[in-house]
Amino acid sequence: MPRFAANLSMMFNEVPFLDRFDEAAKAGFNAVEFLFPYDYPAEEVGERLHRNGLTQALFNLFPGDWSKGERGFAALPDRFADLQASVKQALPYAKATGVKRLHLMAGIADRGDPKAVESFRRGVAWTAEALGKEGLDLVIEPINPRDVPGYFLNDFDFAAEVIDDLKLPNLKLQFDIYHRQIVRGDVTMALRKMMPMIGHIQIASVPSRNEPAGEELNYPFLFDELDRLGYNGFIGCEYRPKGNTVEGLGWFAPYAAKGKAGVRA
Repeated sequence: MPRFAANLSMMFNEVPFLDRFDEAAKAGFNAVEFLFPYDYPAEEVGERLHRNGLTQALFNLFPGDWSKGERGFAALPDRFADLQASVKQALPYAKATGVKRLHLMAGIADRGDPKAVESFRRGVAWTAEALGKEGLDLVIEPINPRDVPGYFLNDFDFAAEVIDDLKLPNLKLQFDIYHRQIVRGDVTMALRKMMPMIGHIQIASVPSRNEPAGEELNYPFLFDELDRLGYNGFIGCEYRPKGNTVEGLGWFAPYAAKGKAGVRA
């Protein structure tokens, strides 16, 4: 049964970030995710979350200076200390929110560079082991090169290879269906093949990255397929609403009516 988490970095942008927890709860969600919480005190983020009875599904480790194009450190050999600092920075937020998984961004680097590959594997292994001591999972996410040109981790098979090779029990794949469709397509077969290593799923329409309705993908079929595959994790709604967020939530009304959407009745 799908459990949807509103992505507060993209949804409910009609109000300031901290007020989006309230809006997500009003709209019926009982789980949220977001990119980065670091502009706000951990205690305040946790208070907004718990006051609304929400579960934190996911957030990202600090990726560097986003405004300058930084997208993580893992594949950058000279930024290992920054990666380590990002884990330390995230832990108070993990404690305050009770989140169970964090996403490590790879950074802008050439996957054909052996030093970048070595750095990525080292960074992923170190981070997974550090988070494992805190009872947390680590997820890595392939991102399509159209949205983030030059992103190191832009291939699902390579991500799966790293996870298989490292054999760390808390290292999982973040399977963003939007990114998969753009990178390779064949979404259903990839879900079937990779399900044992998937720790989080995200959705959006393709190509617009708006509400998951219409366009290239048949999301009702995919949601049923996730049920058939026994996926019981969260589905992050990482999309940009076409207009008002609440007015665009009709796509999951049928699931809410059936008690299947991970939302309040």
